[in-house]
Amino acid sequence: MTPADSASGFLGFTWDAWTAIGLFGQSLFAVRFAVQWAASEVRKESVVPISFWWISIAASLISLAYFVRRWELVGISGSLFNSIVYVRNLQLIHGKKLRETPPAAPAD
Repeated sequence: MTPADSASGFLGFTWDAWTAIGLFGQSLFAVRFAVQWAASEVRKESVVPISFWWISIAASLISLAYFVRRWELVGISGSLFNSIVYVRNLQLIHGKKLRETPPAAPAD
């Protein structure tokens, strides 16, 4: 769709429920950086909190739904790949926690 096709919409864009979903997904991507920034400021060093990855997954899946609905190949492929990376990061974090947790003492 070109700007000329949707010139009647607000700011020249088509506004519908899927536009709102797409904007919400993009907003979540922005929020995750605010979360990361806040966590880094608290620790006075650069950190990536677990919530960053969960927000990233949510944003990616919401964006994926939008891109599938609009049938946009570039967005679909980007959202799918990003989701895989975000899930893998959570797996790595979980695996590290398991390795660092001391074994429980046997019950008598």
